[in-house]
Amino acid sequence: MKFVSSVLMTVVFIAILLVTYCLHTWFFRVDVILYSALLDALIATVIASLVLFWPRKTPILGHFEKLLLLVIWLLGGYAFAISIPTVLDRSLSFYILEKLDQRGGGILVDRFGDVFTDEYMHEFRLVDVRLTEQEESGTIRIENGCVMLTDRGRRLVSVSSFFRNHLLPPSRLLRGEYTDDLTDPFRNSIPAPDYLCNETSDRKN
Repeated sequence: MKFVSSVLMTVVFIAILLVTYCLHTWFFRVDVILYSALLDALIATVIASLVLFWPRKTPILGHFEKLLLLVIWLLGGYAFAISIPTVLDRSLSFYILEKLDQRGGGILVDRFGDVFTDEYMHEFRLVDVRLTEQEESGTIRIENGCVMLTDRGRRLVSVSSFFRNHLLPPSRLLRGEYTDDLTDPFRNSIPAPDYLCNETSDRKN
C-alpha cells in the first residue's frame, strides 16, 4: 500500500509540474528557460507537498517517507528542467535533425559549416539568447558595447577549464577520427583578434 500511495502521489506531482510548466510558458514572460523550468519544478513540489502533508490524506506514509518523496520530486523536477525544455531549446543535435527535415531530408556534409554560420546563428538568435542567459546568471556584464566577465564568471571559467583540460576524454571520436581537439579548443585560435574591448586589451597588455 505504501508503494501504491507513493506512486499515486508522484503521478499527482507530475501532473502538477506539467500544468505549472504549461501555464508559465503560455501566459507569463520567461527570461531564461532553465531558470523558469526550475522555478516550475519548485512550485509543483510545494503544491504537491501540501497535498502530501494534508491531514488524513496520506496516513499510510510516515514523515520520513514523505520527506523522501519530496527529495525525489525535487530531483525529478530538476531532471525535467535540464533534460526536456532546456535541451530542446539549446540542442544543436536537435537543430541538425530539424534542419535536415526542413530541407527535405538531406544536406551536403561539406556545407554544414554554412548552415551553422548563415542559418543556425540567425534563426535561433543564438548570440542574443546566450548573452541574455549569461547576463541573467551574473557571469557577464554588458557596458558601452562591451561584454565583460564578472568575478562569478571568472570562477566558473576556472572550474570549466579545469574539467575540460583534465576530465574530458582525450580520445574522442569526431568524424571518424579520435582526437583531443576539444580538450583544448583554443590552441589554434587567432592570436590577436580585432574585437577586444579596450579594458580587456589593457588588462592583457
